[in-house]
Amino acid sequence: MLFGTLVAQKQLFDVVAKPLVEDLIRGKNGLLFTYGVTGSGKTHTMTGSPGDGGLLPRCLAMIFNSIGPFQAKRFVFKLDDKNGVDVQCEVDALLERQKRDAMPVSKTPSGKRQVDPEFADMINVQDHCKVEEVDEDNVYSVFVSYIEIYNNYIYDLLEETPFDLIKPKWNNCNTPVRNGDFIPPQSKILREDQNHNMYVTGCTEVEVKSTEEAFEVFWKGQKKRRIANTQLNRESSRSHGVFMIKLAQAPLDADGDNVLQEKEQITLSQLSLVDLAGSERTNRTKAEGNRLREAGNINQSLMTLRTCIEVLRENQMYGTNKMVPYRDSKLTHLFKNYFDGEGKVRMIVCVNPKAEDYEESLQVMRFAEMTQEVEVARPVDRPLCGRRFRNQAFREELARKLEIRGGPINGETEEQSASEIFLQNFPPLPSCELLDINDDQTLPKLIEVLEERHKLRQKLSEEFAKNVLTFKTVLRELDSDVMSKENYVQGKLSEKEKIITGQKTELERLEKKIKTLEYKIEILEKTATIYEEDKRHLQQELESKSQKLQRQASDKRRLEARLQGMVAETTMKWEKECERRVAAKQLEMQNKLWVKDEKLKQLKAIVTEPKSEKPERPSRERDREKPIQRSVSPPPVPNAPPVRLRHRRSRSAGERWVDHKPPSNLPTDTVMQPHVPHAITVAAASEKALAKCDKYMLTHQELASDGEIETKLIKGDVFKTRGGGQAVQFTEIETLKQESPTGRKRRSPSNADPPEDAADSEWTDVETRCSVAVEMRAGSALGPGYQHHAQPK
Repeated sequence: MLFGTLVAQKQLFDVVAKPLVEDLIRGKNGLLFTYGVTGSGKTHTMTGSPGDGGLLPRCLAMIFNSIGPFQAKRFVFKLDDKNGVDVQCEVDALLERQKRDAMPVSKTPSGKRQVDPEFADMINVQDHCKVEEVDEDNVYSVFVSYIEIYNNYIYDLLEETPFDLIKPKWNNCNTPVRNGDFIPPQSKILREDQNHNMYVTGCTEVEVKSTEEAFEVFWKGQKKRRIANTQLNRESSRSHGVFMIKLAQAPLDADGDNVLQEKEQITLSQLSLVDLAGSERTNRTKAEGNRLREAGNINQSLMTLRTCIEVLRENQMYGTNKMVPYRDSKLTHLFKNYFDGEGKVRMIVCVNPKAEDYEESLQVMRFAEMTQEVEVARPVDRPLCGRRFRNQAFREELARKLEIRGGPINGETEEQSASEIFLQNFPPLPSCELLDINDDQTLPKLIEVLEERHKLRQKLSEEFAKNVLTFKTVLRELDSDVMSKENYVQGKLSEKEKIITGQKTELERLEKKIKTLEYKIEILEKTATIYEEDKRHLQQELESKSQKLQRQASDKRRLEARLQGMVAETTMKWEKECERRVAAKQLEMQNKLWVKDEKLKQLKAIVTEPKSEKPERPSRERDREKPIQRSVSPPPVPNAPPVRLRHRRSRSAGERWVDHKPPSNLPTDTVMQPHVPHAITVAAASEKALAKCDKYMLTHQELASDGEIETKLIKGDVFKTRGGGQAVQFTEIETLKQESPTGRKRRSPSNADPPEDAADSEWTDVETRCSVAVEMRAGSALGPGYQHHAQPK
């Protein structure tokens, strides 16, 4: 059908789209798309203009005008993710509504939704077109979705996409995205359900309850649709827009209260309104970059659509069975079920009368002519369950009962039977003409026929009276049945009203209880949060206290071990000091005892010495020679010392030492040198050497009071510090010292004239020499003139 340039939107809607909406309400699918070159008015035909709505708002208005009183509550119908629909009970739907109402996102209520003021007149359709025959025993719900096919990818225009305000992004027009501009969402995937119908996975489907709400959803997605400015169109669509309307319907139960939840009773029909992008030639648009790529994809998808139509036409005309290339484009793949006969397909071809578009418009018209020749087989429509069919069944049952009781029930049948009987049984009237005065047969025959007719009339009257009585009896019975049924129905209705009132009261009570419980739950959650916070603080405090106690116990154990080591070391030191002092005292007493014994022996030898035959020398000379002879004679040696000296073993055996010898040390020519096995000799203390050893020895030299070099060996233990370093604790000092055996020079025997107390001096000299000799024997064999003292400090 052709329409001129001045055709109204209503006229186009009545011819093209209105039958599709009627089929949608009857449970059938439909597809309507606009086709043409760019700038030919496809989008205007679909959406319209302010004051004159297009096909889409008129379709929405007709749907809601038809099913407005029979719409189900929100969330009674729930679409699944596999192109199906489920029915929820009233309780689940109520919980779903409460859950949605409790969401923090504040939205305009559905009854007060408004679209942009400049497009408010598009949905203000004044003709109030609607479908007359709507099954009143069904309930309906409308779901809408809006997608676009851009560069052969499917995007959901109703998907909420977060905005990134930090990273700059760019849209398809190569301009920076400002706050609130459209950011393309992720592409979606086409899938096939168990009935071999195509659907878009993860597509947002919104349940709407009014024309305004549905058009608001459409306009929200329309703002995100990709458009661009080209040389042929200032607002050229760069993608195919698909607005899908799904109508779910299911019958009520026998009482008319709840929706039947059987899957086979639910019907889901779909009407797809497609605004195709216009075909364009690159040499006219001068497209470059992204615009060139978009134009190529648009032309490719439209070419695939044309190829599919041509293959269908060829299979139909020539009886071939070629495969239709639906999968070559997402557009044809999405709607392949419609081309296979799962719904009606309507195409509006828009033509621009400009002379520049003549060649492209000619190709479009040839394509439209070809599509008119394509026919596909329609499947058998599934009948819907409605009140009309149940009333017809009731009337048939009533007629059957009346026929059993009293024959025909309507006057038309009764009159027909009476007339037939009359025509069959009434004898025809004979001729009443009297041609002869003596004719005595005409009148008797006439009288006889009239009598027969009178008898038949009486029979018919009696039969009619009987039928009237029978009919009255049947009517009385029917009236009594109707009255009884009405009373029964009224009683049932009153019972149902009481049940409904009780359920409403119970529902209000439960709602109040729910609110109370929610308030209590909120209080308990806050209390639990406070308790959890206190518990966390107490646990942290307990952990800190436990760690502190562990550190204190560790410090205490370390201090105890250190004190025990110091006590053991001090005890050992004092034991050694006591042993040394006891040995020294014993040695001193033994020396004194030996000196006294020597004196006694010398005295005894002097006393008991026999007189010599030689001439006596002067007493002075004799006295002078006596000590010389005594000094030459060796002193008596005891068989064994009374006390055996203990050998003090060095603690360095089996331990690793650091032998610290500064460069300033001078070598001594002593026979005994300090030697520590397995020692690391260093000139300066280093952490690396200390880390390998557990003992430390520092060699220190200084000048003694008698002018000799005194060497001190300062010993200590190596400990690890908390910071990972090494520390040294000094424990003892060993002193190495050189000194003369007598502590003074000897007197020469060649001195003349000794003093008077020479004898005492010689005794003293002998005593001193004996004491030194004893020390030499008791000490280590260091050689003449040296002694090794170990003096723990």
